[in-house]
Parts: sequence; C-alpha cells; structure tokens
Amino acid sequence: MGAETVDVLLSWMVATLVLVVLTQLVFIGPSGRVPVRMLAVFGGLGFVQDALIWWLLSWLAPKISDMRVEGWGTILLAALLTRTAVVVASQLTSRVEIAAD
Repeated sequence: MGAETVDVLLSWMVATLVLVVLTQLVFIGPSGRVPVRMLAVFGGLGFVQDALIWWLLSWLAPKISDMRVEGWGTILLAALLTRTAVVVASQLTSRVEIAAD
C-alpha cells in the first residue's frame, strides 16, 4: 500500500468521522416514516446542515489530509447526495407506520 492510498483512506476517514459526529450531535431527520410534507421539511433542514458540514470539511480537511472540496457547487452537490442517502435510508429501514397528517 503506497503513501497515496494511505492519504486517500485518511481523507475518507476524516470526512466520515466529521459527518457522523456532527449529524449525531445535531440530528435533523425523522425517527420513523412521516408524511411527504414533513419529509420535505426534514430534507430541507438536513440539506442546510449537511452543506454547513461539507463547508467545514472544505476548510478542515486540507489541513489534516489530502482531501479537497472545491467550490460551492461541490459542497451543495455533496450535501444533496448525503441528505438524499440519509432520508432514503431512514424511510427504507423504518418499521414505524406513517404518522397521520
């Protein structure tokens, strides 16, 4: 395993650790299945949270590892992908029935 592979692994570990810790400290999301309207609210608020976390990573990661997050477009796309995965996973893994409106 070369030095470049170690840098890539370190970058992934830093990003994952920061995302997991910060999203668990300030959890924005449903604890079960919710109506579409509430899901949109959770998704929007979570998107803002994820964008702020990726913005922090764009500043923090180059100081620690080889990871680079270039520009607002990348930050917003990463936040969108992160939040979409979280919302889909929360809805697919939930065993609670959909709450009434």
